Amino acid sequence: MYRRVVARPDPDSERAAIERTVLDYFEGWFGGDPVRMGRALHRELVKRSLEKETLLTITAEEMIEATARGEGTKESPGDLRLEIEVEDVLGELANVTVRSAVYTEYLHLARTSDGWKIVNDVWQRTPGSGQ
Repeated sequence: MYRRVVARPDPDSERAAIERTVLDYFEGWFGGDPVRMGRALHRELVKRSLEKETLLTITAEEMIEATARGEGTKESPGDLRLEIEVEDVLGELANVTVRSAVYTEYLHLARTSDGWKIVNDVWQRTPGSGQ
């Protein structure tokens, strides 16, 4: 009888890789580093927020360009502490909630040949952020 054994990724190393992607995204934004931002985002990212009944959408290209212009450095909270909760990892997909002094974001990531990438992001300003 033939038995195939499939090596499964170590869940702890997978979570660490996901967290690195999230850190590239947030630290890239607040630090004005478009290379880190680009490394974190899938080219087909859809980032959305709801403002006054209007659903606003931002693409990966727009996020990378805004990062390069230093938009995130203008709203850097000083306290860059992030609460990253990797809630679920199922095969090639992950669901993550991130809370910072400025934003609360709900992220979906996919594992690609280039590593974990953010594919969906729904966000709002963190209550009391003053922004």
